Amino acid sequence: MLFYLAKRAISLLLVLLGLAILIFVIARIVPGDPARIALGPLATATQVFEMRQEMGLDDPFVVQLWNYLYGLAHGDLGKSFLTSRPVMHDIMQALPATFELVLFTIVLQVILSIPLGVVAAIYRDTWVDNVSRIVSLIGVVTPGFVLAIILQLVASYKLQFFPVTGRIDQGLGYSAAHSGLLLVDSIIDQRWDVFGDALRHILLPSIALAAGGIGQVMRITRSSMIEVSGRDFIEASRANGIPERVVQFRYMLRIACIAPLTILGLEFASLIGNAFVVEFVFSWPGIASYGVRTILQKDLNAVIGVVLVSGVFFIIANLTIDTILGFIDPRNRLREDSK
Repeated sequence: MLFYLAKRAISLLLVLLGLAILIFVIARIVPGDPARIALGPLATATQVFEMRQEMGLDDPFVVQLWNYLYGLAHGDLGKSFLTSRPVMHDIMQALPATFELVLFTIVLQVILSIPLGVVAAIYRDTWVDNVSRIVSLIGVVTPGFVLAIILQLVASYKLQFFPVTGRIDQGLGYSAAHSGLLLVDSIIDQRWDVFGDALRHILLPSIALAAGGIGQVMRITRSSMIEVSGRDFIEASRANGIPERVVQFRYMLRIACIAPLTILGLEFASLIGNAFVVEFVFSWPGIASYGVRTILQKDLNAVIGVVLVSGVFFIIANLTIDTILGFIDPRNRLREDSK
């Protein structure tokens, strides 16, 4: 198992290295002078020249790439033109909000999509199955930002219960000092008023983010359960008198959940990118919202940093899902060992 995980980790790190080089090359070939963009249109030629010297833009391309990778290895992503602070500082300040939103979204997807997919497979071709397929289809085809606006109009303005913007009511005067996650830190500090307020703030954006993944995983879980139900060992288990509940939830679900878990891992990795517009709509102070502002201001260092953080999320998600699948189905790591 350790050899299997080591091989997966090395391959994913090579992917991250390739992503870093690709993003650096793209940032250098896009139209526009980064020094001019950083200083603005009113800067003099002398100021632009000095900024280019400071940024190392006049160095040979290989030297620029080496300095960039060396700084990246030491956690240096450069300086943000938008905030005049190190990009790593800005990202670490915004990351907990996005991580909490993504983590809550994944939990929401897991507790809703897989059970609903199992129920749809058990009650196949009944009204329960038909309703679940319609709901999943609506979730898949509805863009996250459209659902976000609909939730704001219905749940916030009509019901007047859910907040529209932010992570927490500023009047509470609370900051997450332990982990940066409001829901976790409020439980640690036993601030249940903060927990309830943070839960109300995070619910709508997480639903807007989770809807597409819930619909997709529901459909895949249903198809996998139906496919597994026709296998010989399932029929043999039923013929030997094993209770149907044990057959469904111990034997069938264990095999059928491999595909949904793979999709959930990819969904977790892609939520950073999908969260861009949703965070912007709900004024969620996370890394995606920060990324939107840097893109609008053409802050290349910050844009590169946000893309790399998204790549790190992708690697962590894939390695986690490979670990889980290696335990659930040993054939995955045995197949890898045979290569």
